[in-house]
Amino acid sequence: MTDYLQRVLRARVYDVARETPLDFAPNLSRRLNNSIWLKREDLQPVFSFKLRGAYNRMSKLSSDELARGVIASSAGNHAQGVALSAKRLGCRAVIVMPATTPEVKVRAVRALEGEVVLHGETYDESSAEAERRCREEGLTYIHPFDDPEVIAGQGTIGLEIMRQCDQPPRAIYLAVGGGGLISGVASYVKSLWPDVELIGVEPEDAAAMTRSLEAGERIELNQVGLFADGVAVRRVGVETFALAQRYVDRMITVDTDAICAAIKDVFEDTRSILEPAGALAVAGLKRDVAERHLDQQHLVAVACGANMNFDRLRFISERAELGEEREAMLAVEIPERPGSLRDLCEELRDRSLTEFSYRMTEGARAQIFIGVQIRGVQDRVELVQSLTSRGFPCQDLSDNEFAVVHLRHMVGGRLPASARQTPSVDCQELLYRFEFPERPGALMTFVSALHPDWSISIFHYRNHGSDTGRIVVGVLVPEAGRTEWTRFLDELGYPSWDETENQAYHLFL
Repeated sequence: MTDYLQRVLRARVYDVARETPLDFAPNLSRRLNNSIWLKREDLQPVFSFKLRGAYNRMSKLSSDELARGVIASSAGNHAQGVALSAKRLGCRAVIVMPATTPEVKVRAVRALEGEVVLHGETYDESSAEAERRCREEGLTYIHPFDDPEVIAGQGTIGLEIMRQCDQPPRAIYLAVGGGGLISGVASYVKSLWPDVELIGVEPEDAAAMTRSLEAGERIELNQVGLFADGVAVRRVGVETFALAQRYVDRMITVDTDAICAAIKDVFEDTRSILEPAGALAVAGLKRDVAERHLDQQHLVAVACGANMNFDRLRFISERAELGEEREAMLAVEIPERPGSLRDLCEELRDRSLTEFSYRMTEGARAQIFIGVQIRGVQDRVELVQSLTSRGFPCQDLSDNEFAVVHLRHMVGGRLPASARQTPSVDCQELLYRFEFPERPGALMTFVSALHPDWSISIFHYRNHGSDTGRIVVGVLVPEAGRTEWTRFLDELGYPSWDETENQAYHLFL
């Protein structure tokens, strides 16, 4: 204990790192009925805490070691810390990164004049390559977590938290990959505030520390999930595991949806976008509050990184609502007859829909894929029961990974030949695209304006988060009804486009 307390106090980090603020999160605090504070390590020059440990270790290299250069393996954040530290200290830095590393992190390392080598699929594979090159080229290996000086550098976060808090918090939550962050902070904080809980958070599919602490020995995972790439480590360090056994109070695991929801929570409070590993602590804090019914407590979460690939935001925004239990994915059955679609929409009039996909099929019944905003698990259950009791059998697909990831983008197909025939007339399917102001009730206004005798053959709506909503509608209109359809378009007042001759429609729908 004394050794690490002294190491942290002597740590040399502020030549390149900065003391980051401990920001109050008002929205999150209000929702959870606790005082939530975010330690903003995403505000470091490399947008991650890793700079602290890397520079503290490298600042202690001899002149001969600096002249030969350093090498490191990293999924990105440690790489940037090493590259910036090397630039400041004037030495060569070779960085071995997994081929799966987000491009934003690769570019950032190269911008700091680091020599990037892409190797392997995981951190462990790139680490083995870095150690091989270290031996062959005489470079100094800068370990991302299993080194006392790296651990001590990360421990300066605990020093700052203690200085910034006006009272000891109930708990401090930290993301865990190899264990350098939590072991450094815990070894320092526990030496002065032994009653403060130090809680580690891992993804469910990369829980190396959780399983190791449960087993009493370091466990190597066969594979790890890569969504939170910053903590995708198959085995924790020797030193970090020993410190975690001594100082870490408990571990929490969270799934991908919970991480996405935490990213959104932090954005709403700070307008900053954390990377998945950076939001782990917040996701774990939320789960801990729910499971232990924590109330009126002071809780600190370390927001440890913000090196996010922009194209990941699409996935994160879709999954965040599911993670917060604010959106439900439902399969709703309706009679295949004119007016039934309108009847269903009438049942959902007071709900905000996020998605609505329907394609006419053979048979007397049809399935509609619906995304709808909810107010938690109980509201979701009540909605399913309500629709079913009103004659619309309903299945909840919110936890169905296939439905959430794939099916919602696949609903479609061709119109059955029999659907083109009414008892007395041939009908043509017309396909139209509409845009309308995205506001509550606008979608239902559109549906209500449709003639109740028209057979709707395609209906697709999806909330894209913009100020304009978009709908594609297929409708079976007999030749005698074209004038009425034209009148409907004129009176509706929404911009519309005739897509009946669109090549994509003919190929796939």
